[in-house]
Amino acid sequence: MKTLGLIGGTSWHSTIEYYKLINELVGNKIGTQSNPPLIIHSINIELMREQNIEKINAKYLDVSRKLEQAGAQAIVICANTPHMTYEYVQPKINIPILHIADATGNEAKKQGLKTLGLLGNKPTMTGDFIPKILKTKHHIETIIPEEHCLGQAHNYVSKELTQGIFTDKAKQFFLNQINLLVKSGAEGIILGCTELPLLINQDETIVPLLATTDLHAQRAVEFILS
Repeated sequence: MKTLGLIGGTSWHSTIEYYKLINELVGNKIGTQSNPPLIIHSINIELMREQNIEKINAKYLDVSRKLEQAGAQAIVICANTPHMTYEYVQPKINIPILHIADATGNEAKKQGLKTLGLLGNKPTMTGDFIPKILKTKHHIETIIPEEHCLGQAHNYVSKELTQGIFTDKAKQFFLNQINLLVKSGAEGIILGCTELPLLINQDETIVPLLATTDLHAQRAVEFILS
């Protein structure tokens, strides 16, 4: 098995989910008598909340280099938003970063989906680090909620979901956003926050939900076993 480096901590809840999923998926394929070699570096989430892009880029590059030096053969960033560092970090290291948007795009193409709604925190929804990869590499368009809803979505993610708080009020908000995105042309919905699949289930909506965490973990396992 290949050794994978995980960059976690944003949030630690999502890091646990990644670690659990990767081990379970590998176990399903090769049996539970062994488990994959993983190197984890957990970053303090305060770094992301400072929103200092230069500082964030520098930290993710430093951690990526340390994981490479420690023997990692590829890197998985265990959250959506920190993929904003991908274009800065990837050219400066010698191992691949397995991008969350590629995992999502591959699944969308399998399902024949060409327009996806994107839910997550504000940086994820308004940034180009997921839509750009989907459009240029997978020919998939991305739409997001209306401007006046972005702040509320961000607050639910940052102040509740990443703190392990899951309320009916948050669930109804995001289910309503899904319905609005579908009316705007979305054929499927990207759950672009690691905690969103813990809040919303597929049977609660009529369109396919693409849980980036699950898809990213599956891509990680494909690499480990390749």
